[in-house]
Amino acid sequence: MKAKSGFNLRDICGTTILVAEGVENIDFNNIISMNETSAYLWRAIQNKQDFTVKDLADLLVKDYDVDEATALADSEKLSGQWLKAGIITK
Repeated sequence: MKAKSGFNLRDICGTTILVAEGVENIDFNNIISMNETSAYLWRAIQNKQDFTVKDLADLLVKDYDVDEATALADSEKLSGQWLKAGIITK
């Protein structure tokens, strides 16, 4: 998978929001709020050529107190939400 370009995290009144910027995202009308963990993962993959669900899970296991099975399940769910929102591609 790959993060689409032109989406940047911004802190707005204490809430982390993914903001569409640039001409390529002019028609993007979703507002995506991210919790601390999903924002951490977004920052980690935002400029990578590609990433997998396993890459996301590995980051969770490394930096959070979570077992690998839970991290994989959570990463699968999150990547599905990101795909549905149109902020990553397969």
